[in-house]
Amino acid sequence: MRILCVDTWGESVLDWLLRCQDDGHQVKWFIGDTKRGDVIGKGMVEKVADWREWMRWADIVFLTDNLKYLRELDAWRERGAKIIGPSVEAAAWETDRTLGMKVLEHHGIEVPPYREFSDYDKAIAYVKKEDRPFVSKPCGDETDKALSYVAKSPADLVYMLERWKKAQKLKGKFILQEKVSGVEMGVGGWFGPGGFNEGWEENWEHKKLMNGDLGVATGEQGTAMRFVSSSKLARKVLAPLAETLDRMAYLGCIDVNCIIDEKGKPWPLEFTMRPGWPAFNIQQALHKGDHAEWLLDLAEGRDARAFKMNQVAIGVVMSIPDYPYSHATQRDVCGIPIYGMKPSIMPSIHPCKVMMGEAPQMVGGEVITRPCWVTAGDYVLVATGTGKTVREARAGAYRVLGNLKQTPNSVMWRTDIGMRLKKELPLLQANGYATNMEF
Repeated sequence: MRILCVDTWGESVLDWLLRCQDDGHQVKWFIGDTKRGDVIGKGMVEKVADWREWMRWADIVFLTDNLKYLRELDAWRERGAKIIGPSVEAAAWETDRTLGMKVLEHHGIEVPPYREFSDYDKAIAYVKKEDRPFVSKPCGDETDKALSYVAKSPADLVYMLERWKKAQKLKGKFILQEKVSGVEMGVGGWFGPGGFNEGWEENWEHKKLMNGDLGVATGEQGTAMRFVSSSKLARKVLAPLAETLDRMAYLGCIDVNCIIDEKGKPWPLEFTMRPGWPAFNIQQALHKGDHAEWLLDLAEGRDARAFKMNQVAIGVVMSIPDYPYSHATQRDVCGIPIYGMKPSIMPSIHPCKVMMGEAPQMVGGEVITRPCWVTAGDYVLVATGTGKTVREARAGAYRVLGNLKQTPNSVMWRTDIGMRLKKELPLLQANGYATNMEF
């Protein structure tokens, strides 16, 4: 099969492309961010300068994000191209937070109360009047994502709003959403002309840089997940969307992140209308069979049943400084050898910002410079482990990382991914969620 990947940043899809190549497929990779993307995957996957020139060549086109090229790609869809990823209409469910909430409400799914703003002064006055903390979220793909903030009190939210106002951060609308107490849990699925494929992906993300959910928000530092044939959360927040997704001719992954309160009520927070990262890397640890054929099946209305059911997977991000800020020059973060890789752990290593290079290595008791994987940025790779329980999957992931500790330049990762499920699983299971999952 011929696969064209249309990528925005080049940060995470290298793993899947290499697996497709190993399965015998032809792969071409376009990265929009040429400044950083030129080195990622260098010597590993063929790059192309313009994705448009290869659209007729490709059997399937895989999108990594929902920020660029969507209008052009929608026109290609009209011509019959099999494009795995969101359309302009679908992407708006994620990027326009207000629209996403209205979509859920339209389908009878209750969401936390929210209010949209386009003016900092009005938002500040609202917080002071209500005298309680909210969650601030940006609306629109051009809005600075630094506007995302979970307040601890009215005072710290007012401070952040005043800080953003002074820095002139506002480039669009944002919402203030009610904070909901409970357990965070997401559920996703792969949708095509045949409806949802078998297997709901239940997931628990860890978004902060440091153990104990301290430090800066990075998007996702690691995740616990599993695929199940039956999911109470999916029945409540995903299954009701099927008819609308079919009308939109949606083809790809959709995820809804929720807070489940102490009474067992799920409160949807946001959509993800694309592959999650590193979620898609972690899915590869639960994948069975050909890594590309199942997507062609999805596009043509078939279900390849591509994922192992009821196994737990843990994925952990390995990075180097100055992650997550990425202010360092390419010279500072590229070319660092990734030591400790061996055949037995390679299936559990998911390269992200990696390229082929050369570095000194120990061979037969001698130091010899030879080709190897080296870093191509600060977001280096994802290590995974699987098992029947969370504990077993954790042990596998951290065993892989233990082999990579000798990599230079202060590699780092969280050591507690999945641990909070020890406390959260009983709470969820008391309300009928995450059934038959063991810590």
